[in-house]
Amino acid sequence: MSEGDIQFERRGAAGIVTLNRPKALNAVTHAMVLALRAQLHRWADDSAVTRVVITAADGRAFSAGGDIRALYDLGKAGRHDEALQFWRDEYPLNAAIKRYRKPYIALIDGIAMGGGVGVSVHGSHRVAGDRFSFAMPEVGIGFFPDVGATWFLPRMPGELGTYCALTGERFGIGDGIAGEIATHRVSSARFPALLEGLTGTVSVDAVLSAFNEPASEQPIAARRAVIDRLFSGDMVENILAAIDREAISGSADAEWAQKAAAVMRSKSPLSLKLALAQVRRGKAWDFGTCMQMEFRIVSRVIHGNDFYEGVRAVIVDKDNNPRWRPATLPDVDETEVERHFAPLGVSELVLS
Repeated sequence: MSEGDIQFERRGAAGIVTLNRPKALNAVTHAMVLALRAQLHRWADDSAVTRVVITAADGRAFSAGGDIRALYDLGKAGRHDEALQFWRDEYPLNAAIKRYRKPYIALIDGIAMGGGVGVSVHGSHRVAGDRFSFAMPEVGIGFFPDVGATWFLPRMPGELGTYCALTGERFGIGDGIAGEIATHRVSSARFPALLEGLTGTVSVDAVLSAFNEPASEQPIAARRAVIDRLFSGDMVENILAAIDREAISGSADAEWAQKAAAVMRSKSPLSLKLALAQVRRGKAWDFGTCMQMEFRIVSRVIHGNDFYEGVRAVIVDKDNNPRWRPATLPDVDETEVERHFAPLGVSELVLS
């Protein structure tokens, strides 16, 4: 970890975490994962710290994800076990945040995707600033929605989580509130005063209530009825067929449906099927089971084709022309989907 990539400070009653890699969109590295987990453990036993606040250095992103390029390089070099250790450490961090016994407040003013979602959405309070933008775009790089998405996506209202997983669409402030990703909305200009208020002894709920503002427009949530109707299927092919019918229906949502179908068809077919399976199954699983299943999936994904091809196309070569294998949804055998959820034996993730 470069010095200062993640900073910890105790200010009044608050332990403050600052993600500090603005030039890298505050992407979360393996060293940052380990450092945050250790610090949360220390603060959990510190009676002087009554709440934890996580924020990010000023820039476009709260955190745009994990350090995907580093994981890509490890996998391409055949160092799969080293890459897998990142997730073996990251997922227990997500669980530690979910189970933290003190208020954990994320101040999200910028892009939150992937790993950045993992260190924020599981907290007890999530505050959306002016630049709040949430997405889980993993199916576009041949990966899958992880960091606890198997838990939180099925628990978003209606089929918003399914829509999020299969399209990678960005949710702005209003939709973040409607989707229950954010719990509060506060103007960015008021973040310094909010942070100062959170360092005192007034309850977190009282402070956030005093600063809370009305949410803005909700373009995605405004389509809840059609999203719930079109994204309710248990097969990606059936969902796409329903969207295609809407696209030629002449309805007010036809143009939107046409664009949604095109977006989905650009994603990895295998990733789409894994994501839908996660959302459908995760609704019945407890949090620990969700995390263990994600580790099972990633343990298989890093030995496949699409993750490396997706990262190559989007991040490395930037030609945006991934060659997925399998190339089409009908070519994805259901047994291959099931294989990703199969037990790992002695290699199962252990959440302590």
